[in-house]
Amino acid sequence: MAFDTFDEGIAPGGLRSKHEIKVLMCYLFNSVKDKMSESVITEAIREYELANFFEVKAAFDELKRSGNITEDEIVDGEQTYRLTENGRLVAEQLESTLVYSVKEKALRCAVELLAERKTLRENFVDIVKTDDGFQVNCRVSGGDADLFSFSLYAPDREMAEMMKRSFLSYPVTVYKTMLALMTKNREAIDDALEDIYSRD
Repeated sequence: MAFDTFDEGIAPGGLRSKHEIKVLMCYLFNSVKDKMSESVITEAIREYELANFFEVKAAFDELKRSGNITEDEIVDGEQTYRLTENGRLVAEQLESTLVYSVKEKALRCAVELLAERKTLRENFVDIVKTDDGFQVNCRVSGGDADLFSFSLYAPDREMAEMMKRSFLSYPVTVYKTMLALMTKNREAIDDALEDIYSRD
């Protein structure tokens, strides 16, 4: 296959064909069973430097113009897209032409990005500057109602940001740990702590 894209910022083994980039995008839309925006698709491909940024943008625009993808719902203020029947055929018939490692990396990144956005959407952290430091306000959402909310003091911005990252890494575990403490469930506390440390 002829190389017809800019190769700046592409890792070894990355995509250097406009056709391959479009096939990869169709593959991602076909494989990820969730609504995806252009930013998710772009970041999923760029995370491992699988293609040039400008070529990814151009490929996405071309998929829209050619009718392989079409607009879907607005999610978190972003337009999402879905495959048309033509796009699905491209994904199913041509995805085998892509290198497995490229597909695997892009797919894993897309799924992680969507999970991260879902966590941010369902759980909330607000960092507020105070006279003597920062207040970190955390909230676990249960849909229409808050399951759990709390505030912690942090002496500096770095500590506040670390608390935010830790909470968003496992909000459900934080909730289960506090619930176990309040109900004096020793077994549940041990399980929650084990879950936290197993991720480090």
